[in-house]
Amino acid sequence: MADKPSIPVEGVIKDVPPPPPRSAGNPVFRMMGMPNFRFKLPSRNWLIFLSVTGSFTTAVLYDRYHKKRAQQRWCNIVSHIAREPLPTTQMPRKITIFLSAPPGDTIRAAREHFHEYVKPVLAAAAIDWDVIEGRREGDVRAGLAEKIRKRRRKDGETPANSDETKSSEEGENLVQTLRGTSGVKDWEGVQGDLVLGRHTWKEYIRGLHEGWLGPLDPPPDTAESSNSKNDASSIPSEQSSAADDTPQTSDTLAKSDPLSASGDPAKPPSDSPQAAPKKEEKPKAPVQIPPYVSTSAYPSAPIAPTIPDILPPAAILPLPHLLGFLNTPIRIYRFLNRRHLADETGRQVAALVLASHIRPWDPKSEFMGSAPIPGQENVPQAYNIPTTLERWELEDVLEGEERDWHKVAWKRYQGEPERVWRNSMVIDPRIGERMRRFDLLSDQEDQARKDDGEDPAAKGLWANIKETLGWEEDRSVKGWEHGNFGEESE
Repeated sequence: MADKPSIPVEGVIKDVPPPPPRSAGNPVFRMMGMPNFRFKLPSRNWLIFLSVTGSFTTAVLYDRYHKKRAQQRWCNIVSHIAREPLPTTQMPRKITIFLSAPPGDTIRAAREHFHEYVKPVLAAAAIDWDVIEGRREGDVRAGLAEKIRKRRRKDGETPANSDETKSSEEGENLVQTLRGTSGVKDWEGVQGDLVLGRHTWKEYIRGLHEGWLGPLDPPPDTAESSNSKNDASSIPSEQSSAADDTPQTSDTLAKSDPLSASGDPAKPPSDSPQAAPKKEEKPKAPVQIPPYVSTSAYPSAPIAPTIPDILPPAAILPLPHLLGFLNTPIRIYRFLNRRHLADETGRQVAALVLASHIRPWDPKSEFMGSAPIPGQENVPQAYNIPTTLERWELEDVLEGEERDWHKVAWKRYQGEPERVWRNSMVIDPRIGERMRRFDLLSDQEDQARKDDGEDPAAKGLWANIKETLGWEEDRSVKGWEHGNFGEESE
């Protein structure tokens, strides 16, 4: 094997350049005994992580800041109402709030929306309220209709079974009687209703028609169905009593006798009801009152004689609620733009609190549609007769929310009751002409947005720190600047 040529080591060492001298660093840090910091850019992965998280955090903080600023704007415009004196013999203004569980979710989502967007403005104006909640479809409709029927009975209308209604309403009228004897009067101004969401608005309209167009007494079929549901729990006891009356044979005695044929006590089987622990029965949900009048019977139904000429005005607030994993990008976008929802909600609540402008709903808006040819309903829709259809403004309120509803709201079940959410709204002209809505004047809205810059909550962080520490400059004009005589501080 041939030997490798030897390379002189001295020549190689001489050709390698010496390493550069290490920088001593900042002399100030070196004198303080601190290590030598070497600043460098982070790696590619760290740059991607920091840019993504930083951008999202900035967007969240920006939206939260402007959301609080929008809420404070509408709280300031109604705060003067809380400072107005109220006589001791007069009840404060009380509004009625209607909220229901969104389709496919629980009542908690509607409650959180109310506490986050609506309650701050009402609390700033010191407004009292009652709440009618709905945990399932139809509860708000039934609650509003029953409230209207109680008002009709209080105003003098007498139902057929007046004895039962009097006994049930004696406790409720006791508080009103005590207030009357004490000289306490109710609020004489506008009260108003506040409705959250499109699904609650549809139930509100249905309950309003049922209360003023329906009878005071439940129809016979409605009473029978409610009684059958209430008496459903008594069926097992009746069956057991009937089973006890049956004649017992030798086979049944042998099965029921704890002693066997030999006389030895038989152990109860493990599957017997004696060995298994009894499960606690959960309380059943209250039975929902079926509607007293159908939508098809509106034209022929007599209107209540005690109905006022103008019904309480209402304010309808949006309740966007979108579910589903595939809708995550849309939900993230809405999460980062909650300031717009807070601004619109605060504007509507401020209009209700101020009650400075109440207008009727637009009665009807005409648009072109198509109707089938009489006697030829099976003809394709393209050959239908063009016609002019009528649509109320009430039907267009928050109509876009129906696209976000869960599929549970559109499912059909066999033998299902009336589906208020899925059915289209039916407006009776006698009710629609009496309905009103709150609206905010343009001058008030301009004033609220103009005073936004003077809001203490709208100041920057440094301005709030200076105000807290007392470092603010006194910009008031002194007396000597006007040419008056005296000290400079005067």
